[in-house]
Amino acid sequence: MTGIDAVRLNFSPDALTLLNAVLAIVMFSVAIDLTPGDFRQLARRPKSLIVGFASQFLVLPALTFLLVSVMQPAASIALGLILVAACPGGNVSNFFTHRAGGNSALSVSLTAFSTAAAILLTPFNIAFWGSLYAPSRDLLRQTTIDPVSVAITVGLMLLLPLVAGIALNVARPDITARLRGPLKWISMGIFVAFVLMSLAANWGYFLQFVGLIAAMVVIHNAVAFAGGYATATLARLSPYDRRSVTIETGIQNSGLGLVLIFAYFGGLGGMAIVAAFWGIWHIIAGFGLSTLMARTEARR
Repeated sequence: MTGIDAVRLNFSPDALTLLNAVLAIVMFSVAIDLTPGDFRQLARRPKSLIVGFASQFLVLPALTFLLVSVMQPAASIALGLILVAACPGGNVSNFFTHRAGGNSALSVSLTAFSTAAAILLTPFNIAFWGSLYAPSRDLLRQTTIDPVSVAITVGLMLLLPLVAGIALNVARPDITARLRGPLKWISMGIFVAFVLMSLAANWGYFLQFVGLIAAMVVIHNAVAFAGGYATATLARLSPYDRRSVTIETGIQNSGLGLVLIFAYFGGLGGMAIVAAFWGIWHIIAGFGLSTLMARTEARR
């Protein structure tokens, strides 16, 4: 391997443990908005949930593979884009959906369902789509990925806090009501600070390769939003639900991507810089898109 495919970023085991804890807190902050009744309501009207789920785990990975096939990036960059697309939606999507005037209950439920499904679908999508692009297939052959280990990692970091948050909301809604607002802002602030500190520790690599990667991340993120919008439109969802599916597809859990990259790919440069830049860019893009959507009221 040469160039960016040979770069390994600096990331200590302690930092990885801290990132796991941060993401668990972020997921818990999403879960305390949920009750079992939310899931029963969506079960009675599952169309929007199914469309959002398909957009997240079928449409986005397929569009990502097409983008990679057209642009032919370096192997580690391609695999980084595929890995991010294989992750579930990020919890900041709930904030942006609310800001955009979309269906917040649908957004939170999509985040919850995609997080649970990620235990199986994230490692599957990484292996399946990554193996279809020849350069990234070679990288995958050099990497030992145990799907069971990935499932355990995702379960402990995301699914366990999800269950704990719902349980607390059912048992002590008075506590979750006090925690809800501050915890979301604190957890998101910690995550953004963590990404920035990780970039600072690898600033030389970041400056060297960010120009190469930034354009692809911006295009990839735009494709994700467009794919979510197109999927929801073709499925004839209401504008209210369409905003939720659009934002949920375009906001990915890049923090989970970083954990998987450092745990199973040794901090491979192109992958890590893609995930880190995604973590910054999708917040900027989500803020801009939700502001634009909020100018008009969505029909339900």
